[in-house]
Amino acid sequence: MEVRTLGSTGLRVGRIGLGCTTFGREIDEPACFAIMDHAVANGITLFDTAEAYGGAEAKQYRKNYLGIDDEREVSAESHSSEKIIGRWLQSRACRDRIVLCTKVTTNHTPQHVAEAIDASLERLQTDYVDIYMFHSFDAETPVEERVAALDRVVRSGKVRHAGCSNYDAAQLRESLDASRHAGLRPIEVIEPNYNLLVRDIEPATLPLCRENSVGVMSYSPLGAGFLSGKYTPDRGAFPQRTRFHVIPGHADIYFSDRNFATVEKLHAFADRVGVPALQLAIGWVLQNPAVDTVLAGARSTTHLDNAIAAEALDFPGEWYTEMNSWG
Repeated sequence: MEVRTLGSTGLRVGRIGLGCTTFGREIDEPACFAIMDHAVANGITLFDTAEAYGGAEAKQYRKNYLGIDDEREVSAESHSSEKIIGRWLQSRACRDRIVLCTKVTTNHTPQHVAEAIDASLERLQTDYVDIYMFHSFDAETPVEERVAALDRVVRSGKVRHAGCSNYDAAQLRESLDASRHAGLRPIEVIEPNYNLLVRDIEPATLPLCRENSVGVMSYSPLGAGFLSGKYTPDRGAFPQRTRFHVIPGHADIYFSDRNFATVEKLHAFADRVGVPALQLAIGWVLQNPAVDTVLAGARSTTHLDNAIAAEALDFPGEWYTEMNSWG
């Protein structure tokens, strides 16, 4: 697998990273261990998690799919992704081989961020994480406090590099300017949603990242599974165990006539060139030189193999040009 340096961090990561949002929510611990083992065996060493993974999402999944609406069951799943990764790291004794990223959900004040990183480190059973991110933009906390919070945890040695997820270009620029003005450690990595259907980072965010040597690790190359073609416009007919069944609000991002038309084009193109549609979708993201690594989620090793195959795919320039035209 091709390896790149992630922005200015010096971290070396493969073009495919492992997104761990499914851990403890859709798959149990043995399945998670098998996926992490398979990832490392295939050169995937970037693991992306968050304190939120396995909390409220696990509750909704258990209620929608398993029919469990018991707070005791839910509480056992809180922060399950971090906990499962922590147990795997200990059992495999391979912390030094993994580039580990986790995130703080809300309240990005220095005091709360300091408390949150300590809690994540305890669950992950490690002394540090390689990347620590704001999971989303916090408009309630002044930017000066936000950048100070990240700077403090980096200087503490508990975090090697600061990052943010789901920031737009203006929010990232504000943070970079505030860090620069105050002489603090800047954000070095960003994690945006990016796929054939969600391309809003192209005009401003990606150029800003290039200008400031901010690494880009994008997520959801399959549009939360929408690009698989398994959905119809009927929102009352979400297939069981799918992302939109677990979190129906995701449909608001993807359900439109234009996007359904793009899915049809993707699958027709896949039939024409003889390559699975999902590999084409992931391969298309990988063709963008501004994206350092693409996070692939998985419920099985087979799902991960799909991303691995996409990274190895011979992707002619004319394919990329045609697929770009759909946007």
